[in-house]
Amino acid sequence: MTCVSVQSLPRKRTFLFLQGPSSPLFQWLADRLEAFGHRAFRINICAGDRVFWRRPGALNYRGWLADWPAYLDSFVADNGVTEIILLGEERPHHRVAASIAKARGIAIYAVEMGYLRPDWISIELDGAGSNSHFPATASEIVGAAAGLANPDFAVRYRHSFFMEVALDLAYNLPNVFLWFLHPHYCWHALAHPLAEYYGWIKRFALTRRRIHATERTLDQLKRSQARFFLYPLQLQTDYQLRAHSPFHNQEQVIDLVLCSFAEQAPADVQLVLKTHPLDNGLVDWKQQAFAVAERLGVEGRLHVIFGGDLGALLARSEGIVTVNSTVGIQALAVGKPVKVLGSAIYDIDGLADHKPLDAFWRNPEAPIPVLRDAFFRLLAAAVHERGNFYSKAGAKAAAKAIAERIHERRVNEPGAFVPVPPRARPTKIDDLDRHQDRSRHR
Repeated sequence: MTCVSVQSLPRKRTFLFLQGPSSPLFQWLADRLEAFGHRAFRINICAGDRVFWRRPGALNYRGWLADWPAYLDSFVADNGVTEIILLGEERPHHRVAASIAKARGIAIYAVEMGYLRPDWISIELDGAGSNSHFPATASEIVGAAAGLANPDFAVRYRHSFFMEVALDLAYNLPNVFLWFLHPHYCWHALAHPLAEYYGWIKRFALTRRRIHATERTLDQLKRSQARFFLYPLQLQTDYQLRAHSPFHNQEQVIDLVLCSFAEQAPADVQLVLKTHPLDNGLVDWKQQAFAVAERLGVEGRLHVIFGGDLGALLARSEGIVTVNSTVGIQALAVGKPVKVLGSAIYDIDGLADHKPLDAFWRNPEAPIPVLRDAFFRLLAAAVHERGNFYSKAGAKAAAKAIAERIHERRVNEPGAFVPVPPRARPTKIDDLDRHQDRSRHR
């Protein structure tokens, strides 16, 4: 990635915005940066991008992905672009931008929904997962966090699910019905938006039934006082799964986790698989999981739930197994053992459990308190600002704070930038060899 020293950037800088969230955040962030005396441009890649950029400085790219590198390289050269701001550095157009930025010494800021939840937004030089420059050793983190205050986790900004859905529709429906504005745009998601919305309609139709089933399952676990591990699913389309893990898809993860659980977990321990709250329902994960569990003879020890109080689940669990979900960070916050199967900012020896998955079931290790506390202090101070994407107050607050951080050259500061990204990009497991090779990836 870029590995650019922001200290060497000129006083008056030129920012290029690429795709952002379905939110006015990037538009308001550009306003703030221009108020500091900088320039801001935007390249709209699809019709949805236009909806959330209602200000000057925008160009519309209508060409093929194959022609994008030459177009973007020419644009950044002609306009003296010093920095690029985007969401999702692994999206196809953004990966091209990262390559050009590295060649030209241009800084890239990746803005994402925060590692901390619910009302934090992260901003990192170069990106997340295996692209992150956040320190990866206990000594670096404890040293950098010395003197930093403990973060205040009281919720300041809330948004409604209705607003999140409304803004998502405002972004994606123009891409469907006004496709001719950007006729060669390729979706970065795995499913067409209309297929996604069809899945959501099906899911809503089953909501009441699933809530009741989840309540029965959780009540049964509570009454039996059963020991269990939690396995939270991630979204199939999530680039943390697609780009920063050894897995091609969620099915592979389910297969590996259940195989290890069946072979190595104590007989009195159960596994609770929790679906992602924003899953579109196009894949029946309960059916998928139970098909594997039945083949392995552990269907009686598996529970699949579609909701429930995450905090209460974490408190009662023996620990969690995850690819690289932010649920892992929530588990660490309450002192629970965490086993990471992909690349994650919190997969640090002494924080997450680094023993093989087979051994984790039998002897999970909790995070070291001193390291955990230092990790949260540094994470909050160096790569987060308060706010959210989907409320006016939250997006306005985030735009103001992020603009100030960028203007003052404080991204990944204090002390949270290792020049060479310390997390290796995982090698993908081949579908045909996943059973033979699974021991190498746990």
